[in-house]
Amino acid sequence: MSIDLPPLRVVIADDDELTRGGIRLILGGIPGVEVVAEATDGVQARDLTIRHRPDVVLLDIKMPALDGLAALREISRSSSAAVLMLTTFGEEDYIDEALACGAAGFILKSSAADELAPALRAAAAGEMFLSPPVTRRAVTQLRRLRPSPPGEEASARLDELSDREREVLRLLAQGLSNTGISERLVISESTVKSHVSRILLKLACDNRVQAALFAHRVGLLD
Repeated sequence: MSIDLPPLRVVIADDDELTRGGIRLILGGIPGVEVVAEATDGVQARDLTIRHRPDVVLLDIKMPALDGLAALREISRSSSAAVLMLTTFGEEDYIDEALACGAAGFILKSSAADELAPALRAAAAGEMFLSPPVTRRAVTQLRRLRPSPPGEEASARLDELSDREREVLRLLAQGLSNTGISERLVISESTVKSHVSRILLKLACDNRVQAALFAHRVGLLD
């Protein structure tokens, strides 16, 4: 006997009507997801989140009245909702600050159709989600810095990885998605997911971004 779970409640916050409409249309095709409110500025995003108590807020970075980062800070202080930031190419400079303020991840608007379902599931489960291109941009910026020699603990963690897991980690750190890794290594996507799960466990990383940063710091991309 199946148990019906309550719907995943979502607030959409973006000042562009076409963007909101497109996201609403995508969410309407995802089973178990309910859009409970739509906001056109940061103040509305904050107030509607407090009023409706959604599970996830999709929040544009650049918003009138109260910008996305300021709205994120207030939502994080007053709500338990997970906040996924909606972004475009060129706005990745906000990543560090948004994550520090409590964002559950970033979704590129250009790839929202493919990423909304897994992003919502990850956010609702308390996990982090970053669009692969966002991960790639962040890692590219980090690679401008000289990697530091791994300490004993980092070396021990790295030694736990198999050769295949190192390959997967290297590609993950380059910003490839699971699909991209599976195509590059000619293995199934489910196998990639298994490798990524084991990599995160062995490296004691909470998410792909932390794993990518680890790979950079130990010089695995050189």
